[in-house]
Amino acid sequence: MRIPIDRQSKTPITQQLANWLKESIRAGSLPRGMKLPATRALALELGISRITVQNAYALLESDGLIITREGSGTFVDPPQSIRHAPDQPVSKSWPFWQLAGEHEINPMMPVNVTHASEKLISFTGVGDPDQFPLRDFLHTLQDVIRRDGIEALSYGQFGAGYEPLRLTISRVLASQGIQTHPDQVLITSGSQQALSLVCQQLLREGDVVLVECPTYNLAIELFRRLKLKIIDVPVDENGLQVELIEPLLQVHTPRLFYTIPNFQNPTGACMSVARRKQLLALAAKYNIPILEDDFAGDLRYDGHSLPAIKALDMNGQVIYIGTFSKMLMPGMRVGYLVADGPIFNQLVKLKFVQDLTTSPLIQRALDDFVTVGRYQAHLRRTTRLYRQRRDALVSSLQSHLPQTTFFIPRGGLFLWLTLPDGVSASELLPLAIQQGVEFAPGTRFFANPEDGEHFIRLNFATNTLEDIETGILRLKSTLQII
Repeated sequence: MRIPIDRQSKTPITQQLANWLKESIRAGSLPRGMKLPATRALALELGISRITVQNAYALLESDGLIITREGSGTFVDPPQSIRHAPDQPVSKSWPFWQLAGEHEINPMMPVNVTHASEKLISFTGVGDPDQFPLRDFLHTLQDVIRRDGIEALSYGQFGAGYEPLRLTISRVLASQGIQTHPDQVLITSGSQQALSLVCQQLLREGDVVLVECPTYNLAIELFRRLKLKIIDVPVDENGLQVELIEPLLQVHTPRLFYTIPNFQNPTGACMSVARRKQLLALAAKYNIPILEDDFAGDLRYDGHSLPAIKALDMNGQVIYIGTFSKMLMPGMRVGYLVADGPIFNQLVKLKFVQDLTTSPLIQRALDDFVTVGRYQAHLRRTTRLYRQRRDALVSSLQSHLPQTTFFIPRGGLFLWLTLPDGVSASELLPLAIQQGVEFAPGTRFFANPEDGEHFIRLNFATNTLEDIETGILRLKSTLQII
């Protein structure tokens, strides 16, 4: 036990020790039944006399906080009244630097809600965890540890990441029309880290970033944390309205375009090929990098595949980021970015400074798991299932909520719903949770949250067909009581 002892204090060491143990027991840090160190061992560890420890234990025993069992030792044993007592609030004068960011806008973290009478149906999240190939991946992990031994648990390769995995990713991307080389692939801890690395490397406080409106909520929060100026451009059914951009470029001189061209989060819109080409041309004309976030581009249900903006890029204008979290397992936290030119090495160095490397064990296991054929087979199964769920959500909305409007997404995970006039997403959410259904309010996805009050985002991939129908019926009931 590393108990702080102040030998210069006027408080006797016996009392200091007893007070520290008493506070720890009351706070629950030392739980009931925990065996305390023997007096001789604790005295030796703290550099104090054994009689001092014995006296401190005697004080605790007289207070009924510990008990000594002959031949077994000394154990924490507080009275029933404080065994499960919550921590008491402590009034402190915090350092000023801790309070400086207290009033900043915080990211909208998911809320855990326990519904007393029935299961909460949540249209949030990213995918259906029951579809993640957990058993297969567990076997892969075991195979990697047996094959590579301690090497799989070492730091591994610093720099851009595990080279075989980078080669595998380049082959997967080639099957999607993006011609790249393993030396242009950087493994990251999820696509969120890739987004953060690019922003930190390219942008400085006060710089302007051009985004879609609405857009990914955690990108907005990252931009705010970096004190960037956000200029947004509306999205329609065909994605970012690129025709509105050039006047903004001339007025604001942005330093970055951030776009989700495939099945955009949150709207599900897909940018047309003509707009992709136009955006790339504008980026080249005004010397502005494009950050292309392709978080769910593989999940197409209708229409034809569209080329990534990166696939159209011949001059290193585009940085492309992707992830395995949405298609495989979110907790894996493995993403990647693809970049050409000097910026790549700069991003590699920044990644190293931040966390040295993404988990080498997971990188090795992922490389074994994601062969092109195996990945494509899993993708086909998931796409079929999610298409059925999208269609079920569309049918349920058309039957039960005809007063709402939406367009049918051709892929991805999300449907963007416009609420009836006079209905506020922020006011609707707590009432909906009471009815047993949850969604993501549109306010999370706008630089100005008030602009999102008439929208909600529904994830159709997370629930069964039956739960989708039940969830929309509960949403209908909620709208009827407003």
